[in-house]
Amino acid sequence: MAGIRLFNVHYVWEDCVSMGLGAVIVLTSWTVGDVGSQIVAINAVIVGLLVLALGAAEFLDLHRWEEGLETACGLWLIASPFIFGYADAGTLRYWHFVLGAAVFLLAVLELRQDWKLSSAELTRHSAR
Repeated sequence: MAGIRLFNVHYVWEDCVSMGLGAVIVLTSWTVGDVGSQIVAINAVIVGLLVLALGAAEFLDLHRWEEGLETACGLWLIASPFIFGYADAGTLRYWHFVLGAAVFLLAVLELRQDWKLSSAELTRHSAR
């Protein structure tokens, strides 16, 4: 039963992982040497900062819209190689696909955990 409870309660570590994923996304432009253009690097920095900020916002004050925006960021990062034209070359596409999928899956898990909570329960969670 403990494994089932893991998926039903929003834990602090999930917000910390979200912030860590955001930081890694920001750093991918510099750590992976095959950035095709400046726009690709700027996109990674913006998405990474958004994920980092949303994770911090969840850590401080929990709202459902934060997970919704994180889901969108994850999907955007997955689609970025196709939108910006670097889906056919380099390892950056793999990094962005994997990191985007991780952000998306974590956000969906958190959204599932918080979906049935009332406003009072969300507020109580935020007052850790």
